[in-house]
Amino acid sequence: DRHFTSIEDNAAEIISFIREHLGGSVHMICGLSLGAQILLEMLSQQGDICRHALIESAAAIPSKTAAALIRPAFACSYPLIRQKWFAKLQFRQLRIKEALFDDYYRDTCAIEQDDMTAFLCANMTYRLKDTLKVCTADVRIFYGEKETRIIRRSAARIHETLPASTLTALPGMYHGDFSINHPSDFVRTVKSISAS
Repeated sequence: DRHFTSIEDNAAEIISFIREHLGGSVHMICGLSLGAQILLEMLSQQGDICRHALIESAAAIPSKTAAALIRPAFACSYPLIRQKWFAKLQFRQLRIKEALFDDYYRDTCAIEQDDMTAFLCANMTYRLKDTLKVCTADVRIFYGEKETRIIRRSAARIHETLPASTLTALPGMYHGDFSINHPSDFVRTVKSISAS
């Protein structure tokens, strides 16, 4: 593991790994939330990095005001993250199935404050690059109908940027609900896309 620097750096690092170890491209890459932003950035940096791309719940409309509030808010609240009662409150807000709480708590406690602040700020300020328009991958965009307005608008913007992409609204689903809480449906979708 290394410290988080930026979405752009993470994308470049993964592309470098794929070039060095996997012949320069792969069949399919999926990304959720921050991972979806990194995937969008990878497609911007190397449009043929994969044949198929599945984007779930990606924010692509920057919110500099919200990002500016992250540092002061986290300075006060970060110590609470390690408190189980507080972690359970956060966990409930994410609407993740209860069976995953121990994993969530362990992983959240392992993230250093600077890294968490950096990736939350990056997540809130990410902007689509013009180079995304020349990507050659088959891009599928998914978002939950019960997600925040920014995610729903972002999904539409990504689709506008990539008119050949497919945009799917998931009825009754929240942020990350598809891959986290409905893994069988998600895997079925991945297999279907992969076979096309």
